[in-house]
Amino acid sequence: MIRKKQGVVEWLEFELFADHAELVHGIFLRGKETDNLDACRSAIKKTMHLEHLVNCHQKHGTNLVKVPSNDPLLTENCDGMVTDNKEVGLFIKHADCQATIFYDPMKKALGAVHCGWRGNVGNMYGRAVQFMRQAVGSNPEDLLVGISPSLGPDHSEFIHYEEEWPESFWQFQSKPTYFDLWEIGRHQLEEVGVLPHHIEVARICTYKNKEDFFSYRRDRIAGNSNGTVVALRD
Repeated sequence: MIRKKQGVVEWLEFELFADHAELVHGIFLRGKETDNLDACRSAIKKTMHLEHLVNCHQKHGTNLVKVPSNDPLLTENCDGMVTDNKEVGLFIKHADCQATIFYDPMKKALGAVHCGWRGNVGNMYGRAVQFMRQAVGSNPEDLLVGISPSLGPDHSEFIHYEEEWPESFWQFQSKPTYFDLWEIGRHQLEEVGVLPHHIEVARICTYKNKEDFFSYRRDRIAGNSNGTVVALRD
């Protein structure tokens, strides 16, 4: 990933999107200007020169919505958004969960998804690809997908996995009761037709990197989140 800085604000960008100047995106890191969601939103607007940010009520579910306007907050119970509107930033809050950006350079359309382990169980990525097909006419093989820093395999312990997870996930154990959620996400994307070389997984663990990322697994403090944003420019 590419690390950038403007003043005291720092963020990461996916190398996968580097050749697409029309795409503006960033995974914003912890800092005094981003220590809460309101501050993070303000830093994103200023740094990315975005007037409108849209976010959704994230419920660890699998619902998605097409963003039709500049509404500051969508009331739908959803964990993913798709848009082909220019200059509208899609904002995802996340800590140990994955914030995932979908970009269709053919249709000039975006998706932004929040996916934790419950989202994996509900096949959020498969639903997102299908939703983009229906909403904007995307073909899976055209999609470019970036998965943010999130909980890594050394700290992804699920002691009740036999009750909580389908048996098809069990192959992704990195050691007993620990799972590689990064590879589960990649596998689910490839299963629905996203090309392997069109997927970039950050492979940065939020638990291990306290300086840059919030982590509920590490700190046991609810409500602290990083912010990821993506938008299209003319």
